[in-house]
Amino acid sequence: MDPQDFRFSTQISHLALDIGGTLIKLVYFSANGDNFEESSDGSIVVRSGCSVVEGRLCFAKFETRKIDDCLEFIRFNILHHSSGVKHPNGTAMDKLSVKATGGGAFRFADLFKEKLGILFDKEDEMHCLVVGANFLLKVDGDGEYERISGTSLGGGTFLGLGKLLTKCKSFDELLELSHHGNNRVIDMLVGDIYGGTDYSKIGLSSTAIASSFGKAISDGKELEDYQPEDVARSLLRMISNNIGQIAYLNALRFGLKRIFFGGFFIRGLEYTMDTISVAVHFWSRGEAKALFLRHEGFLGALGAFTSYETQSHNNDLKSYHHTVEREIVNCSDDKIRHMPVTANLNDGETIECSINLV
Repeated sequence: MDPQDFRFSTQISHLALDIGGTLIKLVYFSANGDNFEESSDGSIVVRSGCSVVEGRLCFAKFETRKIDDCLEFIRFNILHHSSGVKHPNGTAMDKLSVKATGGGAFRFADLFKEKLGILFDKEDEMHCLVVGANFLLKVDGDGEYERISGTSLGGGTFLGLGKLLTKCKSFDELLELSHHGNNRVIDMLVGDIYGGTDYSKIGLSSTAIASSFGKAISDGKELEDYQPEDVARSLLRMISNNIGQIAYLNALRFGLKRIFFGGFFIRGLEYTMDTISVAVHFWSRGEAKALFLRHEGFLGALGAFTSYETQSHNNDLKSYHHTVEREIVNCSDDKIRHMPVTANLNDGETIECSINLV
C-alpha cells in the first residue's frame, strides 16, 4: 500500500453499509488530520493524550444493480482496510469486519468477501432503521419498537415503473425528469369531473387528484403521445400521495400527531416532501404533521454505524477500543425539517461528529 494511501486510510473508519434491493447506502467516519501523529515506527496513530477523535460522517450511495461501482469505490478509497484506526494504548481490531444491514448483507456477503476480503457483521434491518432515526434526532429511549404495517409502494416502485414508462436509466435521471413535468396532463383532477369547480361539500379542491393517470383512459393516446417528464411527474405524485395517506392512517391507529418520513425516495426533494405533507395535512384535517430528516435515506446505514461497540480483539493486530453513541453527533444546523424546504441535499453531504476512545 502506498504510504499516502495508508495515511489516508487510517483517518477513515467505521464503515457501515445498508444494502437494499434498489440502493446501497454507505456511511463512514473521516477523522480530522490533527487527531493523528506519526509514531516512531513511521505508522500513523491517534495523537497521544487524545481521548476523542473529531471528524465527519460521510455518505455515499450506489444502485444495487451497479454493485461493482460500490466495490470499486470502497477499494479505491481503501475503506475496506479502515474499519478502525490505530490507538497507541489499544489492542487489536479485525479490520476486515464491517457492519452491514439490509437483505443485501446476506445476498452479497460472499461477493464482498471474495472481492475485498470484507466479512459482514450483520445487523437487523428494522432495528437499524429505528436506531438510525434516533441517532439523527438525538433520542434516548428504551429501544422498543414495533413494525405495525408496510406497503410495497416506494422508491423501487417509482424507479421500476419509471424505467418502463420513460426509459430513464437511473433514479437521479428520473427525478430530474420529473422536475420538468406537469402531472395535470395525465392525472384526472376533481375539476375535470366537476366542470372546473371544487367539490367543497367533502373538502376537495378542483386541483386535487381524483385519479392518477386517469386522463389516459379517455384521451385516446398511446404512451409515446405523452411527454416522459409528465409521466414521471404523475408517477412521483401518485406514490408520494399514497405514502402520505398510508403513513397517516397508521399514525391514526396509535393517536400519533408527528410522522417522520425516511428513505431514498424522498431524497430531500421539495416537491416530494410537499406532496407527502399535503396528503398528511388533508387526511388528518390539519391535526398531524409530516416531518423530514436530513440524510433520511441513510437511516439503516447509520443504525449499522452506531452498532460498533467496545470490544477486544486478537493480540496480533494493533488498534484501539472504541464506542459510538448517539450523543456524539454535533450538527451545526437543525436535523428536523418542516415544510416548505428548498434545500437540495445530496448524498455527498457530511455531518460533524466525534468518536470516544476508551
